[in-house]
Amino acid sequence: MGQNVNKQCFSPEDFVQFKQRLHQQLDELKLIMARPNFGQASLKLGAELELYLTDSEGHCQLSNQQVLAKLHDSVFQHEINQYNLELNVPPVPLDDKAFSHMAEQMTQRLNQLNDCCRDLGTHATAIGILPTLRPNDLLKQNMTDLERYHILVDQLKINRGAPFQIDIHGEEDVHMQVEDVTAEGANTSFQVHMMVPPGAFVDVYNAAMLSQALVTAASGNSPIFLGKVVWDETRIALLKQVLDCRVRDLVARQLPARVNLGLGWLKQSAWSLYAEAVALYPVLLPNLFPAHQGEGLPELSELCLHMGTVWNWHRPVYCHQATGHIRIEFRALPAGPTVEDMVANAAFSVGLAYGLSQQMEAYSAIMPFEIVDNNFYRAAQHGLNASIYWPDVEQYHVTHQPIKQVVLNSLEIAKTGLILLGICNAEAEYYLAIIQRRVEQNATGANWQKAALHYFEQTQHRHYACIEMLKFYQQQSVSGAPVHQWERPWQ
Repeated sequence: MGQNVNKQCFSPEDFVQFKQRLHQQLDELKLIMARPNFGQASLKLGAELELYLTDSEGHCQLSNQQVLAKLHDSVFQHEINQYNLELNVPPVPLDDKAFSHMAEQMTQRLNQLNDCCRDLGTHATAIGILPTLRPNDLLKQNMTDLERYHILVDQLKINRGAPFQIDIHGEEDVHMQVEDVTAEGANTSFQVHMMVPPGAFVDVYNAAMLSQALVTAASGNSPIFLGKVVWDETRIALLKQVLDCRVRDLVARQLPARVNLGLGWLKQSAWSLYAEAVALYPVLLPNLFPAHQGEGLPELSELCLHMGTVWNWHRPVYCHQATGHIRIEFRALPAGPTVEDMVANAAFSVGLAYGLSQQMEAYSAIMPFEIVDNNFYRAAQHGLNASIYWPDVEQYHVTHQPIKQVVLNSLEIAKTGLILLGICNAEAEYYLAIIQRRVEQNATGANWQKAALHYFEQTQHRHYACIEMLKFYQQQSVSGAPVHQWERPWQ
C-alpha cells in the first residue's frame, strides 16, 4: 500500500485491464520463482513500526505532515490517519547479532523522531491501540490527505455497501458502527520482514501460523479501545471487522475476510498465496503502472498492489531486486512497549517459526488448521490466561494446555531456530530471556496497561484514568527498559 496511486477514480475498463495484468503477472511470478538463482541472496531482516502522535494530554494530534516535513528522512512515512506515522527500519543482515543491530537502528531513528517531536510539541508513542482514543478520532476527516488512502477508503465502502460493524465481546464489550475504514488506523503494529533460506518458505510460513498464538499471548499490548478494556490484543478483532467489506449476502459470506490468519496449511509454494489472493478477493485499487522496461526482474506492480489490499497476518512480499526473493512479513505483533520488547518479540517470532519448521510436516499432520486459527483468537482475547490445543509430535496427539506453559516450553525451540539461522548463542539467550521473564511475571504490555488503568481509576473517571495511565506508560517507555521491569506501584 506504499505504492503511488495516480488516478482519482477508476472506470470499469480499469478493473478489467487490472485483472488481466494480475493474471499475466501470476504467470510471470511462477517463471521467476522457477529460476535457479531466485532467493539465493544473503538473508536479511527488516521491520516497520507504526506510531501514534499525541499532544501533552495524550490525545491524538493531527501532525504527521509537519513531523515528516521537519524530519525530511525517507525512512519515516505517512500512515492512513494524520495522528500516525511509520518508521521503516533499514534491513540488517541475518547474522550472529542481527537483532542487536535491529535494536540499534530502531533506537537511533526513534531518538531522531523524538527530538523532532519535542521541537513541535508532540509525542511519538509505540503502543498497539492508544488508550485515550475517542470516537471522533476515527472519523474520515482525520485521514492523511493522500490519494491512495482516499481511494482505498472509498473502494472498501463501495464494496461493503453499508456501515462497518464493530462488535467485539471481551472483558467489556464494544458495539458500534463506523462509516469508513479509517478506524483501521487505531491499530499500530511492529511488522517484521524475514527472508528465509531457499526451499524453506512453505515450512517456515506454516510454522509462523502455528506459533502465532504463542507470540500473541506473550506480546499483547492493545487492551483498551475507546476507553473500554476489551481483549489483550484488541487489534486482532478490530482490524478484521473494520476491513470486512464483504457484502452481507449468502454468497459473499462464503468468501474469506480480507484479514485472516490463513485459509489452511500452505501446501505448495508462496506462489499459491498470490494465486489465492487474485482468485478470492475483489480488486480495490485497479491502478495501472507503466510496463516493465529494460533488464532485471519486473516489479509486478499490479500484483504487489493487490496483495497490499489483502491483510493476512503473515504476508508474502515479493522483491524484484538482484536475483529476487519472496520474504515473510509477520504482521500481528503490536507496537511497543519499548525497543527491547519489540526486538525480543521479533526474535521469538522468527526463532519459533524457524525452529518449528524443522518438524512442520509432523505438526501439520496432527494439527487441523481450524484449531490453529482458534488458538490465535483465544490468545488475542485472553493473552497469557488463554488455554489452547497444542500438538505433541512425539506422542502423536493434541493436548489442551495453559498457553503460558506452552510458551515457556517453546523457548528452547525458538533458541534452536535462531541458532540454525546463524544467530549467536548469547544473542538468542538475551532476547528470549526477556520473553521468559515477561511470561513468568505475567507482565505483558497489556497486563501492565490494565493494572495501571485500574490503579488510576480508583481516584478518577475512566477517561482521565486512561490519560494518567498513558502518561505513566510514556514515562516508563522512555527508560528503554523492557516492560517486565517497569514500575508497578499497585503491587
